[in-house]
Amino acid sequence: MKTILLLRHAKSSWEDTALPDHDRPLKPRGVKAARRIGRLLREQNLIPERILCSTATRATETLRLVEEESQQHAATEFIAALYHCQPGEFITALHGVEAAVNSVMIVGHNPGMEEWLQKLIGKPETMPTGCLVQMSLPLDDWSQVTESTRGELINIWRPRELKD
Repeated sequence: MKTILLLRHAKSSWEDTALPDHDRPLKPRGVKAARRIGRLLREQNLIPERILCSTATRATETLRLVEEESQQHAATEFIAALYHCQPGEFITALHGVEAAVNSVMIVGHNPGMEEWLQKLIGKPETMPTGCLVQMSLPLDDWSQVTESTRGELINIWRPRELKD
């Protein structure tokens, strides 16, 4: 059994219209939400062994704040293909994770992240910015993840529902 955490990047800023989408930073609300999720990870003892993160600024900033607040740092791989990807890219990224790793967190974007979550659990579920999803996958090895893999939804945490 494997545990996967899906983390959608926190709320980003559109203030500087000259910035390319990939380079948009977090806005203050996003900073606050990322810190909430970091505290949640620490309180729930949900620290992943490996992290796969989009290279977009808003994703890397979200991860940095989550790690600061959780007081944990896992081996991280920054993957350009996770920027606005389709569900298949998440699967490809997981295939590179060693079988001995039992928990992985993916930091990414919608709509691909929500689409993949829907495929994994067989029903639609919303993932607003900063949302964290915990699932278990009935696998022994990450290379077994396919388009037809189904998992069990354990929990969804949306930043607005969490205490400061």
